[in-house]
Amino acid sequence: MTSAPLSNSTAHWRALDAAHHLHPFSDTKALNAEGVRVITRAEGVYVFDSDGNKILDGMSGLWCSQVGHGRHAIVDAIAQQLHQLDYYNTFFKTTHPGAAELAAAISEVAPAHMNHVFFTSGGSEAVDTVLRMVRHYWASLGKPEKHIFISRRNGYHGSTMGGASLGGMKPMHAQGGLPIPGIIHVAQPYWWAEGGEMSREDFGLYAAREVARAIDEAGPENVAAFIGEPIQGAGGVIIPPANYWPEVEKICRERDVLLICDEVICGFGRTGRWFGAEFMGVKPDLITFAKGVTSGYFPLGGVIVGDHFAEGFIEHGGDFNHGYTYSGHPGGCAAALANLKIMHEEKLVDRVRTDIGPYLQERWLKLAEHPLVGEARMVGLIGAMELTPDKATRAAFAAEEGTVGLICRDFSFKEGLVMRAVRDGMILAPPFTLSHEEADELVATAWRVLDLTHAELIKRGMMVPVPRVPARATASA
Repeated sequence: MTSAPLSNSTAHWRALDAAHHLHPFSDTKALNAEGVRVITRAEGVYVFDSDGNKILDGMSGLWCSQVGHGRHAIVDAIAQQLHQLDYYNTFFKTTHPGAAELAAAISEVAPAHMNHVFFTSGGSEAVDTVLRMVRHYWASLGKPEKHIFISRRNGYHGSTMGGASLGGMKPMHAQGGLPIPGIIHVAQPYWWAEGGEMSREDFGLYAAREVARAIDEAGPENVAAFIGEPIQGAGGVIIPPANYWPEVEKICRERDVLLICDEVICGFGRTGRWFGAEFMGVKPDLITFAKGVTSGYFPLGGVIVGDHFAEGFIEHGGDFNHGYTYSGHPGGCAAALANLKIMHEEKLVDRVRTDIGPYLQERWLKLAEHPLVGEARMVGLIGAMELTPDKATRAAFAAEEGTVGLICRDFSFKEGLVMRAVRDGMILAPPFTLSHEEADELVATAWRVLDLTHAELIKRGMMVPVPRVPARATASA
């Protein structure tokens, strides 16, 4: 007879999880066989697992813990709000103080031309909202034929039908009959893997002009909007050449196509500016947001609407038959207001731009000196490093894509650092409260992880290079 596992033990929680919990983006059979990692508490920039291991949270949870873990001011604000008003909706000509105050607070930090907010429960809902909002906008102006969206291959815009369709992730499109109609995917501005012999500047113009080509082929009279992340997060922290976004904005303005920045990851300070659009030097018509607005303490997202768009939407749109039960949830609004107060009082966005951002960047970029690293890049507190068997040619590995990345990721967790693997690269986005000492620890651990990974690849005979195919060769794919 087998005894039951002890309560409050790793074995107990793993057994419950395997028996009942279906995880996002996971092979459940394989995960259950391996056994999940059980995180039990968090403090500052660290999380702790059920075996007592202390792990530096290099991914801010899931890109969202701007102010770090364990901020009692946010927890207390949520509790106080729920004691006073646990829930009410924002339908039926109704609001509550938190929704009104948060809409104003977001407008204060948003780009100056953006002063209206629509609330959702998270980023995927925000993207679905913007899809419907834009199509309704053009229809209300007498142009219903302007319904096509342009987005990018390998971009990520969430997991709902609309968001996953707008995103350009092939594994997601392979399931569930995606993408939905009316979406065209174009080249991403990923110089490292797709730039070939082009300079970064030439490649930036090439990738931007692929947007123009797609609009012109579809007919500008049929294209509603272009949507893109200022920096592609889940796609591998792809930082575009500096000329890319200004050229994309110019292309959209010339063709009467709306410009949408998906700021679910970049928004609320990640780049050292409140929004990534400001860092890239563009003025979008709409911004989707989530994650950092509450630092992950409560689910909340939304769409920030530019004044010109809002004028037409309000004047001509009539009823917008769209919304969510938890749009503007009182608890979420309380969390966001408390989070923004901390960010203002501690000047965390300025800190990312002028202090911890440059400090970590200087050390992170030196990882490119490691024999396994072809490129290290970082803006603000969002970075990546590309692993390669041949730096000179930016070669891929002969092994199935992603194999090396997962080896590196597993070493990283064992060494006490959360880094995420994307293909055969590692990405990073730590909390804004990271200290200089913690940044030193992070980089030292990352170097140790690279050493372990490099030795393992040599042991397995996996340092075999394969040439990459430049973007021009796959542009019609």
